[in-house]
Amino acid sequence: MYARRSRSPAPRDAVVAAFSRSRHPHQLNQLARLQQVCQPSPRAHQDTDRYVFEVLAPHLRTSLRASKKTHQWTDNCAEHLRKLHAEGFGKEDVLGALKQVPVHPAMRRAFVDLKASRDPAVTTFILSNANSVYIDTILKHYGVENAIDEVVTNPAQFRDDGLLELRRRVDPNGPQHQCKVGCSPNMCKGEELEAFMARNGGWDSFDKVVYIGDGANDLCPILHLRSQDVALVRLYRELYRRLQDSTAAHTSDVKCKVVSWGGAWEVEKWLKEEL
Repeated sequence: MYARRSRSPAPRDAVVAAFSRSRHPHQLNQLARLQQVCQPSPRAHQDTDRYVFEVLAPHLRTSLRASKKTHQWTDNCAEHLRKLHAEGFGKEDVLGALKQVPVHPAMRRAFVDLKASRDPAVTTFILSNANSVYIDTILKHYGVENAIDEVVTNPAQFRDDGLLELRRRVDPNGPQHQCKVGCSPNMCKGEELEAFMARNGGWDSFDKVVYIGDGANDLCPILHLRSQDVALVRLYRELYRRLQDSTAAHTSDVKCKVVSWGGAWEVEKWLKEEL
C-alpha cells in the first residue's frame, strides 16, 4: 500500500506491501510509506510458505496442501516445519532454500527507488501472512532491507537445535481480532493497517495510500482505504476475482481507486509515474 503525507506541514506518501502467500515470488509482498504507504513489498515470485518444502522435502509440500482444509494455515506451516526438522533439515537448509526464492528485479528496483529518490521520504511497510524469518532473510539476500521501514507478520525464530518455530501473530489463547470480512485467525490485515496508520500520525497525515495485493485477505485492508487512495490489484488472483464479482460480500464498499497489474514491471512503472 502506498500513501502520500498530507500537505501540512510536510507532505508524505506511504506504500504498504502485503506479503500474501503469492504463488509468484517475483513480487516480494509490498508495503511502503512515503510519507507514502503501499502493500505488498518487493515481492517474492513464489509462495514462500510452500517454497521451502518444495525445495527441501516435496512430500511435505504435498502433505501441507492436503492439510490446509482441516488446519489453520499458520498452524499447518508450523507443524510441517516440525516435520521438516524431524527429517534432519536444520537452520542452514531453510535459509538456503529461502535464498533461492526468485524476486523480480523490477519489483526490487521499484522499492529501492522509492526510498532513494523521494522528497519527502517514502515510508514502506510490509504486511504479510508469511513469517519474520522468511521475510527478513529474503529482504537481506536481495539487498532491499533498507528499503522497508516496518514489517508486520507472524513471529518466527530458530531454536538452538535448528527448528524454525512459527507462531500466529494473534495468539490463539489470547484476545482475538474482530474482523467480519474474512481475515485468517492469525491476523486481521485491516486492523493491522489501522494500527500502522495510528502509529504514524493517522490517515490525515497522508495525502494518498497505495496498497499492493493479490490475496483474498487483502480485501479487508482495501476496505479501509479512502477515495484518494489506490489499490494495485494483481490480475486473475483471488482479490481480483472478488472485486470483479459485484455480488460478492463487501466489494460494493470499496472506496479507493483500483488499478490492475499483471507483471512486476507494471507496478514499477505505475509507482514511478504516479507517485
